[in-house]
Amino acid sequence: NVIYLCACVRACVRCLAAYAYLLLISLIFPHAFADNAAEDSPHRRFEYKFSFKGPHLTQSDGKIPFWIHSGNAIPSSDQIRITPSLRSQKGSVWTKNPVSFEHWEAEVAFRVSGRGRMGADGLAIWFTASQGLEGPVYGAADQWNGVGIFFDSFDNDGKKNNPAVLVVGNNGKLIYDHQNDGTTQSLGTCLRDFRNKPYPVRAKITYYKKTLSVFINNGFTPDKDDYEFCTRVENMIIPEIGYFGISAATGGLADDHDVLSFLLFRLTEPGQNLPPPEKEIPKEEKDKYQEEFENFQQELDKRKEEFQKEHPDVQGQPIEDLFESVNDQEIRQVFEGQNRIHLEIKQLNKQLAMILDEQRRYVSVITEEISKRSSQAQSGQAPNHDMDTIINTQQEVLRNLNEVRNSLSDFKQLAVGQQQGNAAGLGSYETVQHFNDIKEHLHVVKRNIEHIIQKNNPAEKVKCPELPPSPTCLSSTHFVIFIVIQSLLFFSYIMYKSQQEAAAKKFF
Repeated sequence: NVIYLCACVRACVRCLAAYAYLLLISLIFPHAFADNAAEDSPHRRFEYKFSFKGPHLTQSDGKIPFWIHSGNAIPSSDQIRITPSLRSQKGSVWTKNPVSFEHWEAEVAFRVSGRGRMGADGLAIWFTASQGLEGPVYGAADQWNGVGIFFDSFDNDGKKNNPAVLVVGNNGKLIYDHQNDGTTQSLGTCLRDFRNKPYPVRAKITYYKKTLSVFINNGFTPDKDDYEFCTRVENMIIPEIGYFGISAATGGLADDHDVLSFLLFRLTEPGQNLPPPEKEIPKEEKDKYQEEFENFQQELDKRKEEFQKEHPDVQGQPIEDLFESVNDQEIRQVFEGQNRIHLEIKQLNKQLAMILDEQRRYVSVITEEISKRSSQAQSGQAPNHDMDTIINTQQEVLRNLNEVRNSLSDFKQLAVGQQQGNAAGLGSYETVQHFNDIKEHLHVVKRNIEHIIQKNNPAEKVKCPELPPSPTCLSSTHFVIFIVIQSLLFFSYIMYKSQQEAAAKKFF
């Protein structure tokens, strides 16, 4: 033990000595490590003419400054929906002017969201010698000259290796291998699930010194700089002049492919001359733009004052709180529909309770009559077998009604569970089967009531005034109305479910 302790002490002393040595070097030469880091990191300059970002992403005519869109792409003020969640859609956006940077870095924020467990087909980020406005490769042209970074969400080859990120280069002659998800042509790949994330997924693509690097932010945190390494391709040759683009496509399955921002930076190696700044606009044009801006600002302030005078109750309230987001609206619609179903089932439960009470009262009266008839039979009179049949039928009706009521109670609990957000509830098939069981119970009740009415007619012929008349709530008309209400409730539920699916696929 003493020898082991001495060895540990010697190791600690060596570590402390090494740490002190490094600390001394850093104090004597404070710029040594900083210079090395500065030598490796290039200078970045933002290029606004090859970028877009919300809000106010589009102009009044619906166009994107310095970009063009084609196919099913839908620009809005805060994002570009490359393809909506509809089948067989294709869309893309491309820079109007070519890019001639030797080194560059692109940061892209996007969302891929859909209702299914799998999505299709995917999204692609391009740098090509020409604009591939439309085609079979994620909505862009095939046989491109350049590089594409593909976010593939559908598993074509059945190898369970999707969603995935692939880097595929092309010299303008190769045809993309769709059947194998491009794995035979990919220069680098990584498995990343980029669908249905709480925050936008971000991709950083860097081309520096003939090396293409891809970093991914998985969208689980709001930290914009939380990138993870995905893949790197060295000694990669791409066109000196090309266009940036983003495209997407859907197939039999469909996702919403939304791009929130595309930011491009020009990279300059350390020691090289920085790119010259752009020419300043003439003073006359600058004064004109400044005057337009001031007029716009004055009109905006004037409208704000008018709005505050007309709505004094919302002063000091954030603007975001006055509007409802798309997700909040969908959740509110779901809860409202669940509340309506819950109220309808509750009302049906009350009506069944009333019918059960009437049936119990009717059975009690018949039971008293049977007891009287049995006492008369003991005194020498013949028993009435019709009354036995009636009481047995009424008891059978009571059992059926209890089963219906229990079914409604179970369905009521199911509706409440769905309203509270329990995803483990019954699926669509089980719900339809439950409604079919309820309808079968109602048909049984109807047949029993008709049987009771047929049994009551002979009793009236033998003139038994002691029996009370059949309650009005047990008439066939009431039960037909009850069945109609139940059917309407069933079809309302089916229509509501279809409307929810259609609302989830809406785009704006």
